[in-house]
Amino acid sequence: MKNKILKIAIVGKTNAGKSTLINQIVGEKISIQNKKVNTTKDLILGVKNLKETQLLFYDTPGSNFIKPINNQSKILKTNFWNGINNSDLILYLIDSNRINFNFLNNQLDILIDTNKKIIIVFNKIDLISSKKLLPIIKDIESKYKIEFFISISAKKNKGINKLLEEIVKYSYKSEWIFKKDEITNKNEEFIINELLRETILEYLHKEIPYNVNIEIATFKILKNKDIKIKQKIIINEIRYKKIILGKKGEMIKRIREKCQKKISQIFKSKIHLYLEIIHK
Repeated sequence: MKNKILKIAIVGKTNAGKSTLINQIVGEKISIQNKKVNTTKDLILGVKNLKETQLLFYDTPGSNFIKPINNQSKILKTNFWNGINNSDLILYLIDSNRINFNFLNNQLDILIDTNKKIIIVFNKIDLISSKKLLPIIKDIESKYKIEFFISISAKKNKGINKLLEEIVKYSYKSEWIFKKDEITNKNEEFIINELLRETILEYLHKEIPYNVNIEIATFKILKNKDIKIKQKIIINEIRYKKIILGKKGEMIKRIREKCQKKISQIFKSKIHLYLEIIHK
């Protein structure tokens, strides 16, 4: 039996649950999850193999179409459209509990023009009655050509298998791009750095999380199989250092302990994490 492939862009408003969905699909945490706007900066690709079919999912930044007024917003918009252009199919994810009709119509007007097949996925279905979605579906169907509608709960892992069963039907014959045991285009260093960025987003607010860069200085597997990691938190303004450290170093301690636990859960090893704040 010949191999098949399908490239899918997961698109939706910030906080629709895109990162949660891609993490559930691949079975590992490859994309950070946070309620703050535009936590997904990079174009992260998740790989799911189902028998002879390889599904490639692009986790795009929130499709809020922010104006390109700074370098970060330009990067976000570029990554968003790269995900769309590289895909064969668009999964448009909607937070069922927070539907903004004007925003939705504006988004679909833009996406329809790409001539890509579109599947609408109502996420967080556990928070709303399915009956309330029927008039919404009818309204969308009257305006746009949609392949099909499906309801899921990414957080509770409900309806995802059914979604994958339907998506596979759109696959086509092609050689696989990734090896059988690969689940993402990102390496371990990227994922570790993203986990620290996610943790900083959890504890710090305003502009700070968006103005730090993370680098790994050391990644070493010790003789007892523990892992020693040193990460640099690079800041562009010296005033951030005091905030990240917190009173008597309590904030950086909380960040380190939480991140260390997250990394340990992924690598199934004891992690010794060391953090250093560097002003450049």
